[in-house]
Amino acid sequence: MKKHLYIVTGTSRGLGLALAQQLLLQGGYLLGIARHTHAGLTELAQQQNCTLEQWPRDLADSTTLANELHSWLEHLNPSDFFSITLINNAGVIPALQALSAIAPTELAHALRVNLEAPMLLTASFLNATQDMPIPRKVLNISSGLGRRPMASQSAYCAAKAGLDHFTRCLALDEARNSNAAKVCSLAPGVIDTDMQTQLRNSSPDAFPDQGNFEQLYLNGQLSSANSAANQVLTWLHHPNFGQQVIADVRTPQA
Repeated sequence: MKKHLYIVTGTSRGLGLALAQQLLLQGGYLLGIARHTHAGLTELAQQQNCTLEQWPRDLADSTTLANELHSWLEHLNPSDFFSITLINNAGVIPALQALSAIAPTELAHALRVNLEAPMLLTASFLNATQDMPIPRKVLNISSGLGRRPMASQSAYCAAKAGLDHFTRCLALDEARNSNAAKVCSLAPGVIDTDMQTQLRNSSPDAFPDQGNFEQLYLNGQLSSANSAANQVLTWLHHPNFGQQVIADVRTPQA
């Protein structure tokens, strides 16, 4: 039976795990890429009679991973699928400190995972699927911090801003193609994940916005990972996906 194929990064926890769970419940064929596999996803796929592959990979080794993904995609039979979608979700927050206080290796790692890996995976995805006669989509999970500055988060903010802008460029590239992929960089709202815990438990001296994130939690203003995943997938499946290249789940899709 034909299925919709989804490639999702960061599926071992948080929003990525919730996306993976909901896609399996929808009957999709899923390739999950994360540092660790997740036993619960394997069990869910078996229950739903879905196809699941999990690659335990470090996205910081982005060149190797991009080449591996390209090879994997080239061996697929497009007639087995209704559509194919890449969701670049994985992300890391480096130390909550001013730029001058962060080790170069940590900065480089954050930029590789948050920006370099999505760009390389997207390039491989689009190249390997360009002749497939099925709908193709690229969804980049961005952040409000890519659209406004924040002290002690220059690497994360810069990477997410870069994610937005490379998606804008990508949309212009694809508009020239007869089999254009639909692309979008989507901010998923403020989600109660390990990242949020890291932000609100940080030192106010090192991270001036710590109190704001603590108040979001105390006031119940954080979305659950499951709720956020539902919003993201609703956006992804909307008939007009891609018309707004830079978007936010909190703004209704036209």
